[in-house]
Amino acid sequence: MTTTTGEDWSGALARARAHAPFLATLLERRPELADVLAAGDGEAALAMARTAGDGAPSVGAALRRERQALALTLAIGDLAGAFPLLKVTGELSAFADRALDAAIADGIRRRAPDAEPGGFLALALGKHGAGELNYSSDIDPILLFDPETLPRRERDDPGEAAQRVARHVVQTLSNVDGEGYVFRVDLRLRPASEVSPLAISINAALTHYESSALAWERAAFIRARACAGDIAAGEQFLAAIRPFVWRKSLDFGAIAEIGRLTRQIRASARGTEAVGPGFDLKKGRGGIREIEFYAQTHQLIHGGRQPALRLRGTRATLDALAGAGLVPPEDARLLGESYDRLRTIEHRLQMLRDHQTHSLPTDPDALDAAARLDGLADGAALVEEVAAITQEVGARYDALVMANTPLQADAAVAMPAQASLRDELEDLGFADPAALAERIEGWLSGRVRALRSDAARAAFEAMRPELMAALAQAPEPERAVLRWEQLLGNLPSAINLFRLLEARPALLGVLVNILSLAPPLADALARRADLLDPLIDASAFELPGDVDSLVANFARLEPGSDYERILDTVRRRVSEARFRLGVQLIEGVNDPIAIGQGLARIAEAASLVLTRAASEEFAQRHGTIPGSEMVVLGLGRFGGGILTHASDLDLIYLFTGDFQAESDGERPLGATLYYNRLSKRAIAALSVPTAEGALYEVDTRLRPSGEQGPPAASLESFRQYQGEDAWTWEHMALCRARVLIGSPEARLAVEHEIARVLTRPRDPEVLRGEVLEMRTRMAGHKPAKGPLDVKLARGGLVDLEFLVHHAQLASGRGLVPDLGAAIAALATHGLLPQDLGPAHDTLTRFLVAARLLAPDSQLPVPAARLALVRACGYGDWSELETALAGARSCVAQAWRDAFGEELEIETP
Repeated sequence: MTTTTGEDWSGALARARAHAPFLATLLERRPELADVLAAGDGEAALAMARTAGDGAPSVGAALRRERQALALTLAIGDLAGAFPLLKVTGELSAFADRALDAAIADGIRRRAPDAEPGGFLALALGKHGAGELNYSSDIDPILLFDPETLPRRERDDPGEAAQRVARHVVQTLSNVDGEGYVFRVDLRLRPASEVSPLAISINAALTHYESSALAWERAAFIRARACAGDIAAGEQFLAAIRPFVWRKSLDFGAIAEIGRLTRQIRASARGTEAVGPGFDLKKGRGGIREIEFYAQTHQLIHGGRQPALRLRGTRATLDALAGAGLVPPEDARLLGESYDRLRTIEHRLQMLRDHQTHSLPTDPDALDAAARLDGLADGAALVEEVAAITQEVGARYDALVMANTPLQADAAVAMPAQASLRDELEDLGFADPAALAERIEGWLSGRVRALRSDAARAAFEAMRPELMAALAQAPEPERAVLRWEQLLGNLPSAINLFRLLEARPALLGVLVNILSLAPPLADALARRADLLDPLIDASAFELPGDVDSLVANFARLEPGSDYERILDTVRRRVSEARFRLGVQLIEGVNDPIAIGQGLARIAEAASLVLTRAASEEFAQRHGTIPGSEMVVLGLGRFGGGILTHASDLDLIYLFTGDFQAESDGERPLGATLYYNRLSKRAIAALSVPTAEGALYEVDTRLRPSGEQGPPAASLESFRQYQGEDAWTWEHMALCRARVLIGSPEARLAVEHEIARVLTRPRDPEVLRGEVLEMRTRMAGHKPAKGPLDVKLARGGLVDLEFLVHHAQLASGRGLVPDLGAAIAALATHGLLPQDLGPAHDTLTRFLVAARLLAPDSQLPVPAARLALVRACGYGDWSELETALAGARSCVAQAWRDAFGEELEIETP
């Protein structure tokens, strides 16, 4: 039936039933509405649709019913030519307002049934804010609340109450059930969406938009309006941030950011320029988004000085821009008409199956259906029309991107530098400069938290050319760029880092080496960018001082520092010291053995400071035990005085005095319980992460009671255990035991017991058999992790340690914890070959370096190989391989001489 000239209700119903399964289904479900539509009474159908939810069992059900009825009515009225585009989009937007308002009120009343809803509001952005929603749009609200006026239960925290309301709003509108859904709700436009709650207090939002919001957020707020909930509060909020959106003067940094946004719109549709099946009407070249941003860009530039341009609707804005002489009238008319037509075609696509799609179907039948639903002959005709429209729109957007519009007058200073980024990267030699330029634009788009403020972006731009030049010169440029990207992504703020790198360009080379070569250092830097700060001083490349000076540094605290502050301070200073040694290693400025010794001194100083702090804090409640003290032994590499960046701390906790004694504090404890609790506290001080991160892994499995027993033992039980019950492997471990903490008297007592155990007579054959059995078992349980595992591989450091400890226990000589010194002493007595000392140094040097440069023991990338070569003091990789093979052969020969057993040496 045709009721008015230009309206074809019968044809619309026929096309809907024939080509749009979603609409056909709704017509079957709602025959009464179909009858009204067939009669050509659009306004009556709209009135009926608005009441479709009356009597529903819940707010969600009512809204779903209204949504379906409204979608059907608007679609048929649109197809019939009775409802113009703005009426369709306006009705859909008004329904979104009603839906949000109902969901907010329902969410508030669930916790405060008798309250009048208030103190919670939704701001509509994007097409919703402009009153231009399409059939299957998401809505992108920002949810705000006032902690003072939000109704809630008396015991409820305002913030948590607001989050409950926000979750209820999302669930009510987004959840899909038998009656469908209302709207998909996307809250990612809220401030700092990756870390912020779903609903944000009004004051927090004001702070964000006044201090750290981005240009794209300004663009989003051009179309913002208070749409639901506490409308008055929403309008007050928008009035408060009006200066943020509409700036009377625009600095060049902001103009550059607008230029970046225009290029990102185009870059986001890469690969969709050719019009055909699959073409994206929204994001493709010459599509809907380009028209919208064409208008918004001019609004951002000129709207601060010309209030008449502060409009929400796209067509109205284009007309206003033409009226103000800012764009040619013919361009405004062409873009406006193109916008209406592309939006209409977009609606046709969404009417087919109620999918949120903006792309022409790839299936030929579906493409034909969309075209015929619109009244065209077939899909080819639709493609032809879209191609013609987007060609014209794209040409005008190209001009905007190239700054050949009125934007040029304001952006002439800022835009050329941005436009040349790809050329700059190409000149630097990057493999894919276009892709890298797009990644850099992405960093600046607001995705990276550390680059969200104007100040941060300005600081980044100031040092970016030197940074990219340094990254281009990296041994592995793509690897370095990826690590830089990860570093940026992990930092909450990076302004100081950018300024440091700008002021000290020489640091860029160090930074690039860290990113390219040393994953553990890159990870540490991602947690704390300020680790680079001390590297500006030449002293950063000096080895750390002795333990006493390190203790003084680590223990230097602000007055009134509590226990937690002490833990954080020591972690921070230890991390800085370890990081400096790591940089020294990859830069090849000090011998890895000297670096390993420095790492051991740092760990010893940290143990002294933190154990003392734990003891003092513990004594405040439990007192001390007169005539008694805790003694701490370091074993393994820690005892031997050479650590790597990956080393655990092997510790044994002992205590002197009467184990039946009791502490003298307000909550006294018996000695055994006292020291076991204290040792646990000391272990936690070294190993538990705090706000400054973790420090060391602590291994106490070598304690007398074993892995399952208490962590601390009395000196008497230690003496008894080692003399009567300990295994040979435990005596081998004692060969590298070193007292770290204890009074001179306690040290002497413990050292005496260790010497007594290690010098007792042993049956040579029994000792030999036990050592070999132990090594065979270890080889089965802990094989080499990779070709560069010089510790566990046969002929490596573990075999060397077994040789040394066997000789020490068999002879009672060379009993010093430093493995190198022990080898020298044993060699003097003819108990080990002289060349085992250089072999130890070669393998240890490589182990310390490889823990940073090849932490997985696999063959690293060529650049890391060269760094290993440089750190170990060789000319090339083959020379280093030869040295390692020679060292392992030396160990294998010594093993054969000592045990009469051949070792199978596998080469990398």
